[in-house]
Amino acid sequence: MITELEHSLHESGLKATAGRLAVLEALETMPHSDADTLHRRVSVDRPGMSVQSVHNILGDLTTARIIRRIEPSGSPARYERRIGDNHHHIVCTSCGAIADVDCVVGHAPCLSPSDAAGYALATAEVTFWGLCAACQNH
Repeated sequence: MITELEHSLHESGLKATAGRLAVLEALETMPHSDADTLHRRVSVDRPGMSVQSVHNILGDLTTARIIRRIEPSGSPARYERRIGDNHHHIVCTSCGAIADVDCVVGHAPCLSPSDAAGYALATAEVTFWGLCAACQNH
């Protein structure tokens, strides 16, 4: 029986390797993780997998548009499985925690610039910054 993850890999033209499946499964429970964090998680069940392999897998999955890469200022690249919408992110300025923020208008591009310079807008990427609830209580 083919799983949903295997199906999404095949639909994108990628083989459903054990490494790719392990990274996708880790992102299911650990959205907004960086490559090192994902490597530590995946290494529990796949101790032979290198950090470089995780980076390669993340690159393949991002290129295939199975995952999304985000790059908050001052942070390593983070990855998530939530794709296909124009949501944004909020980042804690103290601990670095990241949460999703739905598009405020409900459809892309969410924002309109004062002058699009002739561009046909597809998406807008917004990062909100503040203190998460846990850091506010310290």
